[in-house]
Amino acid sequence: MTVIIFSLIAALTASLIAFPPKAVGQAGRQKPETKQKKNPAATGDPEEERKQAEKKIDKTQPAPSISINTDLVNVEAVVFNKKTGSVIRGLTKEQFEIYEDGVKQDIENFATPEAPLTMVLVVEYSKLVDLLGSASTGYFEYGRAEVLRPAYEFVRTFVKPKDFVSIVAYDIRPTPLVDFTDDAGKLAAAVNILIRNNPAFSESNLFDTLNFVLKGGVGDSVVLENSKSEKSEYAGLEEIEGRTAILLISSGIDTFSKINYDQARKVVENAGVPVYIIGTGNMFLKKYDQYLDPMRVPFGIPDRMTLLQAQNTLKTFSESTGGRYFPVTFPGEIPSVLQSISMLSRNQYSLGYAPSNSRKEGKRRKIIVKVNLGDQIDPKLVVIQHRQSYFEPKG
Repeated sequence: MTVIIFSLIAALTASLIAFPPKAVGQAGRQKPETKQKKNPAATGDPEEERKQAEKKIDKTQPAPSISINTDLVNVEAVVFNKKTGSVIRGLTKEQFEIYEDGVKQDIENFATPEAPLTMVLVVEYSKLVDLLGSASTGYFEYGRAEVLRPAYEFVRTFVKPKDFVSIVAYDIRPTPLVDFTDDAGKLAAAVNILIRNNPAFSESNLFDTLNFVLKGGVGDSVVLENSKSEKSEYAGLEEIEGRTAILLISSGIDTFSKINYDQARKVVENAGVPVYIIGTGNMFLKKYDQYLDPMRVPFGIPDRMTLLQAQNTLKTFSESTGGRYFPVTFPGEIPSVLQSISMLSRNQYSLGYAPSNSRKEGKRRKIIVKVNLGDQIDPKLVVIQHRQSYFEPKG
């Protein structure tokens, strides 16, 4: 019996030594062996390590960017004889000189007046126009005929093949009637829309309209395109390359634009787009001048000072941009005025320079253009029509 017990004890001890309890318990929870990725950088090869380091840098650091300063000032200049009014053609780059704040600049870009014209016809179309125009129409037709007559003549005689013209009418806000096109039929249809309808508002927001036409933005959809959306994006003239201009038919009165006169002037001067203006309401001022005292003028009728200030605004916009202001009094002046605008806008020399002054304080810089004609003509008779100033960037 004793021998059997010792035999059982010896067998149990041997089994515990071969399979300990702790080892059995861990065997069920062991994680499967995972293969480790080989690290090329640890291979000891210097060339391989360099390649891996370069890849790591490319992923963590952005690629370097190169910025180029392209601050180029464009100047459209027309040279003509003051005595005869004839345009002087055939000039070369070497005959021009540009001065900014009295410092001569290097002309980098030069183009002769051979390209087609891109123009926006901006028409004031409000109840104020009917009031002011009634003096020149003699009350036999709507006062807005004073505005629509030059617009109609413009479409009929001014537009040439390859020209691109857009028409924008404004009252409380600007409304594009037709997008840029060389189709005279579409342009005439846009003018007919104004003839068949009546102005809806008495407000005339000139400053907001010039800002919209020059800088672009979201506005009413183009009327003749029958767009399904109420609003559309409109491209500003300053974004369009090539020869551009604005023909504005307006009284110059602004009622309550979101931007003021100083802001509008800054926008107009910086755009580099010549603004040609046909001033309306001139006959109204001449006919009723003695009755336009602020103390006696009925509500809703502009007084003498308002009309004079409006004319001064139009004159400033045109001269500062290299355009011209035509205060039309009688309908018989319209054909000759449109002929002058066509001649001036189609004979502009395009000049461009990079300012040598790197100052950026938002101040106005004056521009002077000179031309050397030798002994061809008396320098006193030479007139150079160009933009007179612009505002430098700030910051």
